[in-house]
Amino acid sequence: METEKIISELQYKAVRSSGAGGQNVNKVSSKVVLSFDLKNSQALSEEEKVLLENKLANRLTSEQILILNCDEDRSQLKNKAIVTKRFLDIITAGLHVPKIRKATKIPKSVIRKRIKDKKSLSDIKKSRRKPDF
Repeated sequence: METEKIISELQYKAVRSSGAGGQNVNKVSSKVVLSFDLKNSQALSEEEKVLLENKLANRLTSEQILILNCDEDRSQLKNKAIVTKRFLDIITAGLHVPKIRKATKIPKSVIRKRIKDKKSLSDIKKSRRKPDF
């Protein structure tokens, strides 16, 4: 994954933020909406696209576009930086392939020890019983 190439494919749009804030919210476009076209991306290989398509299926639109927005800060530049970082985190997490777990065999010495311990506990409990005449 080439970060610079992916960032160059991102499209940003500044819109008016919603919620409380009074006059600042009404006249300043500080909310940043990031859109990334996964299907037409040149920075990702076909395997990476398929992997991301499967992992981010609930976040993508029907045209395979990932849309993120940020209106946490009053500054448009800070919001742009926040949404870009969030996007890169999502992409790197989506491209992460977990290691395949190999089933390990239980060593024979461990099995022998467990059976020996069970036998000794059984003998202790047997010795506590009343004698059978």
